[in-house]
Amino acid sequence: MLTFFTTAKPFVSQSAVLQRNALQSWKSLSPNVEVILFGDDEGVLEVCREFGLRHEPHVERDEFGSKRLDYMFRRAQAIARNDLLCYINCDIILAPDFCVALERVSAARSRFLMVGRRWDLNIQDSFDFNAPDASARLRQLAFSQGVLRGPDAIDYFAFRRSFPWDLPPLVVGRVWWDHFLAWKALQLHADLVDVSSCAVAIHQNHDYGYHPSGAAGVWTDEQAQRNYRLAGGRWHLYTIADATHVLTPTGEHRNWTRQLAPYWRFLRPKVAPGWMFLLDATRPLRRFLGLRRARLPRPTQT
Repeated sequence: MLTFFTTAKPFVSQSAVLQRNALQSWKSLSPNVEVILFGDDEGVLEVCREFGLRHEPHVERDEFGSKRLDYMFRRAQAIARNDLLCYINCDIILAPDFCVALERVSAARSRFLMVGRRWDLNIQDSFDFNAPDASARLRQLAFSQGVLRGPDAIDYFAFRRSFPWDLPPLVVGRVWWDHFLAWKALQLHADLVDVSSCAVAIHQNHDYGYHPSGAAGVWTDEQAQRNYRLAGGRWHLYTIADATHVLTPTGEHRNWTRQLAPYWRFLRPKVAPGWMFLLDATRPLRRFLGLRRARLPRPTQT
């Protein structure tokens, strides 16, 4: 079946609620799903025991203490019990259509990277994934209250265990590593498949309190700059807009719009830090006023 692997923030306060929601959503997809959780942060061991997750307490870190992505990928590929793997951020809730999309993508090719856009949603409480209508409720919440993010936000990466990544020592909790993975997949002659219209992925909104400078710091501090250099600069930073193929409920087709992606690739490193600072600073006011970005067309049920 499928092995998810990830790392988490300490399971305290609101982060505990959101991360527990995410982990339970993955486990609820199938009895055969395996989840590997890296790190020895507060509450991780207890959550692994409670949910029956595989705990890998050791993870390599940089000198600032940030976790290295290359180690987690190598280790997960070495120990996973399934052929299909997915690195996913620990605040992402998945609906069952994710597995359907992955089955369709993997059946058609030997080397691929499956990605998709996310729905940003404010979630404050624990979600009951055992309820009979859990899947329908998730989709209804995403479509009625969520905002579909653009192709720059990539939160999950599904691939075969044999994928020859050979990653540089990028760290999570900072930017650019996700866009590098999209570029790397294409360099390795894999299909980059966008399943946004077939798989609902919900990002539970949160602040950036773990960084003293908030969202802007995640984009601009020394570790972010190092990720940028290790990735090879802006021309190695791809997004979902660079996908070679798009999966839809009725079939799959080539992504003929990907020739537009280089324009955003040139501008994004310049404009994104300021934009993220503005979003972070105005989030409380926008919530109070009920302002949200206009929603794009919703995914269709597969």
